[in-house]
Amino acid sequence: MFTIGQIEKLTGIKAHVLRYWEEVVPAISPLKTDGGHRIYSQRHLEIIMRMKYLIQTKGFTIEGARNQIIAESDAYIQNRDALQTIQELKRELSELYLLVSGGNDERR
Repeated sequence: MFTIGQIEKLTGIKAHVLRYWEEVVPAISPLKTDGGHRIYSQRHLEIIMRMKYLIQTKGFTIEGARNQIIAESDAYIQNRDALQTIQELKRELSELYLLVSGGNDERR
């Protein structure tokens, strides 16, 4: 967990810019303490670094970078679900194979 000052030091992005990005990028929503201090996660740091790369290196606008991050997040979620489904099917096939083969060890 990181404070806004630590994120500023790690990324080189000023605190006022980070606060603005929080408003326009849904994925950057740090927790706030009872005192109102922002607490960023490792995932937030990764998203901020991605925003910085897209804007400063690739020349995206803030809106364009935000849209890219949203698209990447959606693709990640879709792929995660597909991989989980594949793993479940492999497990079920292994169990079915053991059931049909009687659980015999074919090695000798």
